[in-house]
Amino acid sequence: MVLFSCSNLSKSFHEKTLFRGISFGMEEGERVGIIGRNGVGKTTLLRIIANFETPDEGSVAFNNSVRFEYLDQLLSPISQGTVLETVMGSHPEIVDLLDRHQMLCRRIGDGDQRIRDELDQVDNALESFHGWKLETEARIVLHRLGMNDYDRPVATLSGGQKKRVAIARALLSDPELLILDEPTNHLDADSIQWLQDRLQGSSKALLLITHDRYFLDAVVNRIVEIDEGKLFSFPGNYEHYLERKEASMEAQDAEQSHIRNKLRNELAWLQRGAKARRTKAKSRIDWITRMQSQPKIEEQRDVKIEVGKSFLGSRIIDAVNISASIAGKSLIRNFSLTAQAGERIGIIGPNGCGKTTLLRILNGECAPEKGTVKIGETVRIGFFRQEPSDLDLRNTIIGSLREIAEYIDTGVGRDRYLSAHELLERFLFPAKKQNAMINTLSGGERRRLSLLRVLMSNPNVLFLDEPTNDFDIKTLSALEDYLQFFQGFLVVVSHDRAFLDRTVDFIYAFEEDGRIKQYPGNYSVYLEKIEGAHQSQREEKKSETKVTPRIQTLSDRKRKHTWKQERELEKLEQDIAVFEKEKHDLNEALIASTENDFLVLTEKTKRLAELEDLLERLMLRWMELSSADEEP
Repeated sequence: MVLFSCSNLSKSFHEKTLFRGISFGMEEGERVGIIGRNGVGKTTLLRIIANFETPDEGSVAFNNSVRFEYLDQLLSPISQGTVLETVMGSHPEIVDLLDRHQMLCRRIGDGDQRIRDELDQVDNALESFHGWKLETEARIVLHRLGMNDYDRPVATLSGGQKKRVAIARALLSDPELLILDEPTNHLDADSIQWLQDRLQGSSKALLLITHDRYFLDAVVNRIVEIDEGKLFSFPGNYEHYLERKEASMEAQDAEQSHIRNKLRNELAWLQRGAKARRTKAKSRIDWITRMQSQPKIEEQRDVKIEVGKSFLGSRIIDAVNISASIAGKSLIRNFSLTAQAGERIGIIGPNGCGKTTLLRILNGECAPEKGTVKIGETVRIGFFRQEPSDLDLRNTIIGSLREIAEYIDTGVGRDRYLSAHELLERFLFPAKKQNAMINTLSGGERRRLSLLRVLMSNPNVLFLDEPTNDFDIKTLSALEDYLQFFQGFLVVVSHDRAFLDRTVDFIYAFEEDGRIKQYPGNYSVYLEKIEGAHQSQREEKKSETKVTPRIQTLSDRKRKHTWKQERELEKLEQDIAVFEKEKHDLNEALIASTENDFLVLTEKTKRLAELEDLLERLMLRWMELSSADEEP
């Protein structure tokens, strides 16, 4: 089934043509990732498809039976209610039934048969919609995305928190098509992994923009690239795209080389004045004319980062037993650090744990509650912030860079002194665009300019706070290349697993109660160690625990509930016992299995994962009901 189709779309912005005459469509079950440099129109294309913007030319036609949810990169207000109400609001028909059910339960004591009849009708409707599961599902999804304050008003949330609520709402709505613009921004690594697994296991269609290369590679089955105003489609995931792109460029280079050699030979023939029949000479001249008139294939330019280095003394940053807290919550506890030149540290942890606070303390912006921080005299810190605020939107691009310096000493080669103009060109701001106002730039282009301003200050200590947000993949690759040769002290706060894998040698992980633990190696090495530790814990727990005691104790506590809640609790206890036994038996069967049939093993493993997910949801609902009205 075709979900939608775009025909001959064209769009310009501030006299810049983003794309012209492109056509694009999706079918049921497809998962498409859109890639391209910042400013080529990726977000604009999504907004046109979702009917939030209109194209200059062309049209978008949706299948009438298709529901879609669009998650914008820059969120508009999504609700005036609480976090839980907002997410459950993805199914308004169920929320109305739940409200009606609650009201009828309050009136059941009146003895009116009509109320009982209507209550039965509402019960049946909720059963048919699986409505009793909605609140539990909403809480689970929010918890997985790092949002546990269910009763907090959405209006009081930060931008990142609102993004997570919006993702939860979109997932719970379960549409035929999800349209997501940078869904991994503001998520920590655990939440990204959970979202990746959920989308990967879904049969629903997906259209997304993301800079997260691991996420892109795992989730999509088609890549669509926007380049030079045109659209190119590549079947397969991101790895397949890279392979096909490389082969295409090699073939293109070979073809161009062949044409150049042919053209060179033909021109030499003409210049020698070879004696031949006029028809033959004219055909050759016509061929040369055609070759010369064909548009040249524009050379793919990568962002080129070449900045200098400044002297860094023996003392860089010494932090001794620093601690910090906010509103009584411990963020950092007894943390010490002695920075070394060439050291590369990645800082990870859940949102709100204090990662940015730690950078600000190490930068000297704010003092720790306890402990000391000393910064060396030769230290020049470059701090690329999560939300750069250093750009004057009324200034021009080149004017903004000249505020930092007119020239920069790269320290290498004949052209070691680069002007602001030359440096901008290396960052893909062509000469004709450098006098444009900053307010005409896309979000990614503004961040690229902010990064250039930081690097142009020639730091020998570099703090990068979520540097991958809003950057295209080309810019990320170039930044990774630069950091390979950066000889100062580097600290990166990031949720981008691929970026951490390529840039850091140590992971500092925020753990419970403000403690920060050091792990040698990049993010993948850290993940292997954590997963190994968790596996050991699971095996120990499995050997110590039995299934039956847990089942037998579910109804040991006294409660007082409505008759409807009592009935739901009884059903939950029965279901939990049944599914716990099935899970136990399936585990035992897999351990003892000598089965060689891959499909059979796959089905059993898949069922085990389903049971674990189902039991988690049932237990969460049981705990809510059993604790809500529990006797003191």
